[in-house]
Amino acid sequence: MTEKIIELLKNSGADAWEVVDKVTNAWEFYFIGHELDQNRVRDVEHVTVKVYRKLEDGKLLGSASEEISPTATMEEAKKIIDELYERASYVKNPFYEINKKSIELKSQEFEPDQMAKEFIEALQEIPETSTEYINSYEIFAEKNTKRFVNSEGVDMTVTYPSSMVEVVVNAKNEKHEIELYNMYNSGTCDKEALKKEIALSLKYGRDRLTTVPTPALQKAPLVLSTKDAIMVSQWVAMRMHAAMVLRKISKWEIGKEICEDVKGDKFTLKSVKELPNSSRNIGMDSEGSIVRDMYIVKDNIPQNYWGDLQFSYYMGMKDSFMPNNYELEGGSSSEAELRTGTYLEVVEFSDFSVDNVTGEIAGEIRLGYYHDGDKTITVSGGSVSGSLPELIKDIRFSKEQKQYDYAVLPAVMRIADVTISGIE
Repeated sequence: MTEKIIELLKNSGADAWEVVDKVTNAWEFYFIGHELDQNRVRDVEHVTVKVYRKLEDGKLLGSASEEISPTATMEEAKKIIDELYERASYVKNPFYEINKKSIELKSQEFEPDQMAKEFIEALQEIPETSTEYINSYEIFAEKNTKRFVNSEGVDMTVTYPSSMVEVVVNAKNEKHEIELYNMYNSGTCDKEALKKEIALSLKYGRDRLTTVPTPALQKAPLVLSTKDAIMVSQWVAMRMHAAMVLRKISKWEIGKEICEDVKGDKFTLKSVKELPNSSRNIGMDSEGSIVRDMYIVKDNIPQNYWGDLQFSYYMGMKDSFMPNNYELEGGSSSEAELRTGTYLEVVEFSDFSVDNVTGEIAGEIRLGYYHDGDKTITVSGGSVSGSLPELIKDIRFSKEQKQYDYAVLPAVMRIADVTISGIE
């Protein structure tokens, strides 16, 4: 069907076009406790078409995209493409070029049924008790084959794994019972890493049963040791996105240090072409641009802008792309050193967010550990808040790192002077 769509596009009058054909072979398993409730094999194909149209003698460029079913007739596909050509005239952006470079991408060898088997084995090896146990879990193991074709002669195909495991754990005592939900994404199955994460979730469930209200600390160091820290690194990355810079939302400039009077560790953030067991080891971004290793920020000094084709073209950037994987390098302290003195370590938020425009952080505390220097108490309730443009001057990173699918981060991140609103 893809070849037929390409022929229709060539004859459509479109000035440029793109086709993304993604085929997914997936094995899915649904367990209640450790009893299999149901399973299925899923084979699906999604074909997305994007049509470009030059306007006002080529000064402007319009575009429109839509999915075409692989079972569509030629008449149905042609009708959609004709409609896309018409809709493209309603979008009037300054002209930009689409991708023209193509390489041979490296596919990975694996089988989704074997991936699923390893996930099941890992879940069955989790130590449980009568008071902390696995309620249910769902496993999605996928083999994806993605082809990107455009009117500039680009034609690339890559096969890669992706997986998702959703786990609900229960913890109870004589008075209460709670459930905790967690989702784990990766390429294939890393048994040991998954077992450690679920063991932590069981511990958090047990600790949730004995929390006290979070004290009103006003200002205190906040320790992040879970995947919520990804939001901080993504905010740093977005400061260097071409669209953010062009729109003057970000004032960061290549070669100019991002802040003064730094008390903590400096940020070194880079795009990484491949990470072990990432679900994003694809070799190209969503627009067919080739991804590569590249420093975004090094020792607090911006090194490279990045972004989509449109805004990269407007900034005169060559060979730009949208990173798939990231690494934030570790700092000067050990995990143990960062967990000293007075601080609040939050391991469960109802939601933790960082505003990409303002840098404001916010999160409601579900489970935290308050250390006053002498003792540790388990707390819940209240919230954290602050402004990263101010807080970035005093953030410290552990030497040790931890991987969360597509992101490698310091295992512990300590942010000074965060506002802690308690409920005492």
